Amino acid sequence: MKRLTLIAALTIFVAAAFLPMIALAAPLAADLDITADATSKSGLPGSVVQFTLTLKNNMGGDLTLAGTSSTAGGWTAPSLFPDNLTLAAGAEQQVTVNAPIPADAANGQNDVATVTFTDGSVTSSILLTVKASVPTVEPTQASGRPLLVVESYSAGGSAIAPGAKFNLNITLKNIGAGKAANIVAVFTSTELLPQDTGGVLAVSGLNAGKSTTLGQPMLASDALWGATYATVTVAVNYSDTSGTPFTETFTIMVNLKQPDYSSYANPTATPTAMARPQVVISSYGADVDPLQPGTIFNLNIEMHNMGMADARGITMVLGGGVSLNPDGSGTPQPGGVSGASGDLTNFAPLGSSNITVVGDLGAGAVSTANLRLIVNTNTAPGAYPLKFSFVYTDPKGNRLVDDQVITLLVYSLPQLEVNYYRDPGVVFSNQMTSLPLQITNLGRKSAVLGNMKVTAENSDVTNNVGLVGTLEPGGYFTLDVNLMPYQAGALDVVVIINYTDDFNMPRTIEQKLTIDVQEMPIPEEPLDGSDGVIEPEQPETFWQWLGRLVKGLFGIGSGTEAPVNEGAPTDEIQPVYPSGPKG
Repeated sequence: MKRLTLIAALTIFVAAAFLPMIALAAPLAADLDITADATSKSGLPGSVVQFTLTLKNNMGGDLTLAGTSSTAGGWTAPSLFPDNLTLAAGAEQQVTVNAPIPADAANGQNDVATVTFTDGSVTSSILLTVKASVPTVEPTQASGRPLLVVESYSAGGSAIAPGAKFNLNITLKNIGAGKAANIVAVFTSTELLPQDTGGVLAVSGLNAGKSTTLGQPMLASDALWGATYATVTVAVNYSDTSGTPFTETFTIMVNLKQPDYSSYANPTATPTAMARPQVVISSYGADVDPLQPGTIFNLNIEMHNMGMADARGITMVLGGGVSLNPDGSGTPQPGGVSGASGDLTNFAPLGSSNITVVGDLGAGAVSTANLRLIVNTNTAPGAYPLKFSFVYTDPKGNRLVDDQVITLLVYSLPQLEVNYYRDPGVVFSNQMTSLPLQITNLGRKSAVLGNMKVTAENSDVTNNVGLVGTLEPGGYFTLDVNLMPYQAGALDVVVIINYTDDFNMPRTIEQKLTIDVQEMPIPEEPLDGSDGVIEPEQPETFWQWLGRLVKGLFGIGSGTEAPVNEGAPTDEIQPVYPSGPKG
């Protein structure tokens, strides 16, 4: 008996010692819960992304909350509505968060916003991610515009010896959808000299899908002795059938024959070949696609020394405009490198000047450079050549300049916002609802748009296609779409807008609007307990008719009483018309 008493006492002592630890290990609910409809959303640059927060008071008393917001990446802090509120114990309330996206935000750029609510003793926060998204589609075949490209080229099938003549054959192909007329090809090079024609060849026209071959006699300069490659620039000017001009620029590279030192009789003789470096832009690309007026982007350039000698002290000049000394000697002179005469009308550098120091580049070596540029806001859409000059010295100290030209395409795509022009109200399942949709032109110029089409999965959508037409800056187009969803829950309404870009390429803009579909409510019974059915009027008997006749003779009133629905209010007074004989 004493042993059982001792065991019971020990059990009570252990339970009393570990009960506080068990209580502390149990999870505690937060004093203030904050949930969001989504923690990450995206939108067009210049638009406002909207989040919906739900705040719940888990404390036993009221909370008087003040809301604040901030961003981690420097974007404008979101606005809260309401930003001050009072929550009773156990109550919930929704708060709208409007997060603006900067107009100059790049595609894919994002920022994290922190939204905090506090009443001094209770503080709770939530993180929201806002991302800039520029919808793009793959361009399809152009309609009506010619487009000439180099299908192939040949210099005779073998390497060209310096000082030799050869024919440079270039095959042009029209991959556009219209006829190219008045085709003029201009050959320009300081190393490969055009012969006979002055470097200009012409073709009267080229239909869509057809090819033509141009043959230009060339002479390789003696200064190329020892070099591996030589380049020639071909500018092709043409127009469509309506006279609209177009220009395409191509850079052609020709293999050069290397000197054969084994043919010399005296093995100790010094060869007369002059090896020189040759800096060529082998590839380039922008991190933003497409480029539009006002776009800030990084231009990545890959340089390749195609020559047989090292290039020392390379300086890259954006816009070109660099030439050798007036005496043509190539001897370095005091004063450094001047790039003030370059063409920077459409693309200007940011964060640094237009001169970039690359350094030394050995024969066959590759180097890269990154330039931060901005597209001029008044630049019209089109294809723009951008010139680069590479200034450097060879191992003997001779100053050399290599000019390169690349092409950048500038678009001016419409900036549109799809939203509601009024609150659509509550949407129920299996009930037809009208969605008041509106397209707004947020750009600074008019936009010509095609059809607007609205679709939604697992729903019946009617009156969902409309031709938008021309939208002026700030203008809008509305379309009332009939929607009947088949089930409750979140429903994505997809809006697709067709248009043609500045290069006559068909494009589409697709945006989604998410709505909350609720279950169809069940009708309730009348509060007075009646079934709400009006009883039919009973036919009048003979004695009722006789009573009304007597009342009419004495002027008391002989009208019939209208039936009254006891289950419905009777605010309106029913008129009574007298009947009976006239006395």
